[in-house]
Amino acid sequence: MPHFTYSARTSRGEAITGVMEGATAQAVATQLQATGIIPLDITAAKPTVSIEQHVKQLLPKRQAGLDDLIFFSRQLHTLLKAGVPIVRAFNGLAENVRNLHFGVTLRDIATQLESGRDLASSLAKHPDTFNNLFVSMIQVGERSGDLDGSLLKLSQYLDREKDTRDRIKQAMRYPTIVIGAIVVAITIINLWVMPTFAKIFEKFHADLPWQTKLLITSSNLMQHYWPLLLVFSIASFIALRRYLATETGRWRWDKYKLRIPVIGVVLYEALLARFATSFALTLRTGVPLIQGLSVVSQAVDNSYVGEKIRQMRNGIERGDTLTRTASNTKMFSPLTIQMLSVGEETGLVDEMLDNVAQFYEREVDYKLKNLSSALEPILIVIVGAMVLILALGVFLPMWDLTSIMRK
Repeated sequence: MPHFTYSARTSRGEAITGVMEGATAQAVATQLQATGIIPLDITAAKPTVSIEQHVKQLLPKRQAGLDDLIFFSRQLHTLLKAGVPIVRAFNGLAENVRNLHFGVTLRDIATQLESGRDLASSLAKHPDTFNNLFVSMIQVGERSGDLDGSLLKLSQYLDREKDTRDRIKQAMRYPTIVIGAIVVAITIINLWVMPTFAKIFEKFHADLPWQTKLLITSSNLMQHYWPLLLVFSIASFIALRRYLATETGRWRWDKYKLRIPVIGVVLYEALLARFATSFALTLRTGVPLIQGLSVVSQAVDNSYVGEKIRQMRNGIERGDTLTRTASNTKMFSPLTIQMLSVGEETGLVDEMLDNVAQFYEREVDYKLKNLSSALEPILIVIVGAMVLILALGVFLPMWDLTSIMRK
C-alpha cells in the first residue's frame, strides 16, 4: 500500500509529523482522527527505490508463466478461504512474487478492487496474463459465491497443463540436441575440413565424384558467401516470425504442426485432452454451454483446433446436439463421440469429458514415453546419410589418388 507523510496537531495543540500507510489520503486522515489527531496536511510520500529494485526495473519485462499463475491461484485460494480481505491478499501476493512485472499487475488489480471494480473485470484488464478461461472461471466464482473453489479448480487445471507441456518439452529434448549437433558438424566440415581436402584434390587434377563436388560446392558457398547467407537467414527468420504473427500464418502453422510425422499425433491428442479438461471445467462451474465453447476455443492455444470448436458452438446455436456437432468436426475418435452421446443422455457431460481427457492423457503419456524410440530410426537415417555422403566424398578421391601415386 502507498505511504503518506502528514503534519498534524494533537489534542493538546502540539505539532507532529510522520509517515503512515494507507489506501488513500482520506483513509489516512480517518485513521489519524480516530486516534484523536487533527491532520493539517497529507501528501503522498515518494517511494524509495533500492539498488536491487532499480536493477530489476532495468531488466526486460517477463510475462507471468504457468508457474506464476499456479502459485497465485493456490495462494489466493488459501488466503480467501482463511478469511483474508481480497485487497489485502492481492497486496500481500504482489510483495512476494518473484516476477516484478506480475507484481505490478497484481498491485494494479488491487487498486481497481479498491475503486469498486469486481475481480473478473479487473483481471480482464490484463489479457496478456489472464486469458479468457481464467477470467470466465473467476466471474462464475464471484457470481456463485464460491470464488475460492474456482481458484482451486483453476490451479489444478493449470498444474495438469504445465505437466503436459513439460513432458512434451522433455521428449523433444533428445531430437533437438541431435539436430543441433548435425548442424554444428556440417558447419565445421564446410568451413575447416573440406577446404583442406579441396586443395589436395586440386593439386592432382583428379576426376572427382559427385559426392565430393557437392561437398566442395557447399564449402565454397559457405566460405565466400557466409555474410549473405547470414543476412538471408536472419531476414528469413524475421519474415517467418511476422508471418506467423498474422491470423492466417498462425492458422496455417497450427494446422501444419499437427501433421508432422510422429510428433503431430502427440500434439493433437494433447490439444484434445486440453479441450476436454477445460470444457469440463467450465461446465462444472456453471459457465453456459455457448459461452464455455467460446472460452475454450481460445484456451486451447491453437487456431486450427479453436476454429473446429467454434464450429461446434455455431452448430449448437442452430439447434444441433453437442454429439452431432462434435462428430461433424471430424476432430474426435468414435469412442469419444460415444462418450459424449452418453453424457448428453444422462446429463453428465462434464464427467464424460473428464473421461475423454483421461483417455487422451494416457495416450499422450504412452506416446511421449516412446517418442524417442520412434524418432531414433529417422535421426539415424539422417545422420547415416550425412556420414555416407561425407565418407564417399572424401575417401573415393583419396583412393583414386592412392592408385595414381602407386602407378
